[in-house]
Amino acid sequence: MPDARSDIFARIREALKVKAPKPHLKGEPAAGKTSAVAKPWLPEGGETADASLSILAEQLAKLKAVLIRVPDHAAAAKAVADLSSSKGWKKVAYHGHPLTRPIAAALTCETWEADASFDKQKLEGCDAGLTTCEAIVAQLGAILVSSASSGGRALSILPHVHVVVAEASQVVPDLGSSLALVQARHGKDMPSMLSFITGPSRTGDIERILVLGAHGPKELYLVLVG
Repeated sequence: MPDARSDIFARIREALKVKAPKPHLKGEPAAGKTSAVAKPWLPEGGETADASLSILAEQLAKLKAVLIRVPDHAAAAKAVADLSSSKGWKKVAYHGHPLTRPIAAALTCETWEADASFDKQKLEGCDAGLTTCEAIVAQLGAILVSSASSGGRALSILPHVHVVVAEASQVVPDLGSSLALVQARHGKDMPSMLSFITGPSRTGDIERILVLGAHGPKELYLVLVG
């Protein structure tokens, strides 16, 4: 007689023969049944790039994150410089990346390439952190960052404001597509940290009152180029 372990693995192998729908989609009806095998529990991510961008804008607004669309990199630098001036930033830490270095150079306040010389106390004293990202998930309004795209683990967490600069081509419809993009980019050399950011840090633990900036940045800006 097969033991319990063998029986469990046999059931798993049998289940894997049936292709499962993506989590946010409604499955096809099983043979002999009229109801679908799965109900959608995540929003749609968009069938086209334009649809994904539209959904992304809606989701970011719900999460109290700010989307800034710009046509090119020069406009991205101006947008961040204007934001810095209006907010009165005195010190900005940034990730050393071709997308962020020109933007940091255009700022009139003090700037510091944090991943070139890490200093926790100095980083906590910065008004804003400027990073890139791995991908942006339209269906959730989530920004996927990694230790490779965000200058380590702390730059996207310690400053009071987090500014993410990305290309429109990095917007994908769903979670699976974002992870596939990371896998294709890094292969076997995966970053040590992956994190999905869904709006500013928040908590509602005390009397169910929403407080932003509880355990991280209280403001999140996504500057999307293209």
